Amino acid sequence: MCIEKRTELLHHKFGIAASAEQKVIALAGNPNTGKSTVFNALTGLNQHTGNWPGKTVGNAQGTFTHKGQSFLLVDLPGTYSLLPNSVDEQVARDFICFGQPDVTLVVVDATAMERNLNLALQVMEITDQVVLCVNLMDEAERKGIEINIADLSKKLGIPVVATAARQKRGLEELQERLLDVACGNIVPDPFMLRYSQEIEQAISELELKLTPLLKGALKARWVALRLLDGDDTLLQDIERYMTEEPLQDPSLGREQEVSPSWPQA
Repeated sequence: MCIEKRTELLHHKFGIAASAEQKVIALAGNPNTGKSTVFNALTGLNQHTGNWPGKTVGNAQGTFTHKGQSFLLVDLPGTYSLLPNSVDEQVARDFICFGQPDVTLVVVDATAMERNLNLALQVMEITDQVVLCVNLMDEAERKGIEINIADLSKKLGIPVVATAARQKRGLEELQERLLDVACGNIVPDPFMLRYSQEIEQAISELELKLTPLLKGALKARWVALRLLDGDDTLLQDIERYMTEEPLQDPSLGREQEVSPSWPQA
């Protein structure tokens, strides 16, 4: 997608005003991972809050600059999954999928990696442009938990950065990795979950049919998985976000009261 079309899509479909020069980052994570602390530490006072267009779910956006490159950071609702069983989950999934962010930054709790990585793996099925932020390293150290960041990065195939956002530890390296991925200096190669032979065969058959239809706009493998899972909302959202007509007045959701669902740690 060209920059002009992406900028127009963000404005009309998501009510987000990004300049053509800005790199857009989607910030995802489970509740209570320190995601909002990461958001605040990166953006400082350069923030705007409102609601997502047509939703009562809170929307927070902030900007920061690193090495002369401007970034727009979009804080998604805290979710445990991207399977659209709630409004929060659908908002998060739709922005990662259809908002075409330059990078999706997934924040996980260093003390609960086994639970938090489920969301990261789901994001990696949607997009290659992923950076993992292992936050709350200070809490992990107090509990005697050790994490081999380099080995985790190698296994997942994406950049992984350790942070303690409350102490502003690791933020400079995090900004550097976001710049690297957004500008193509690092090209992630995410680990892909593999399923049973029967499921993989069905995925392959669907991929062959979907690839020419999607024309690279979405990962055919991920769409095949969602269709096999009976996700009816995906077809509706493809029509909603991949058509030319705006959803509604883009001013909706701006300068409105933020719902209690945001922020979520």
